[in-house]
Amino acid sequence: HILPKLAEVELDDDIDGLLILLNTMGGDVEAGLAIAEMIASLSKPTVSLVLGGSHSIGVPIAVSTDYSFIVPTGTMVIHPVRVNGTVIGAKQTYDYFQMIQDRIVRFISGHCDVTEEHLTKLMMATQNLSKDIGTILVGEEAVKNGIINEIGGLSKAFDKLYSFIEKHKEK
Repeated sequence: HILPKLAEVELDDDIDGLLILLNTMGGDVEAGLAIAEMIASLSKPTVSLVLGGSHSIGVPIAVSTDYSFIVPTGTMVIHPVRVNGTVIGAKQTYDYFQMIQDRIVRFISGHCDVTEEHLTKLMMATQNLSKDIGTILVGEEAVKNGIINEIGGLSKAFDKLYSFIEKHKEK
């Protein structure tokens, strides 16, 4: 339901920019990457704001905008690809999971200031989550790790979006 709405944003001359508010535990990888790719390809200014959390596939969505914010208590969970249900224990399955993970890593590192190597290190960390692997970044940690641009709330996010809109209109 989100993808047609994003297409409408692109085509609607009454919409000057888009503010994405995120509070998600994540979800389907293919759907999340499709949403992130569409946001990244919009010609209108975009800003994201992580309010509660932007976990898992929410990370690519958070970084898909022109600029990103996170509130001081906001969280981001970065972990390797997971799957539920029956898994065929074959090399092809592992290769497919690796391909998906590589797509996610390339997208994230291509849209923020974190390297692929550092992001992979965060994904594979074993000391951060008690029953899992990955990393939880809270507010400033997401900024220090180069994933989010700045700490801020709704006011800062709107200010940045309005400044982008003004620059966009000048073109």
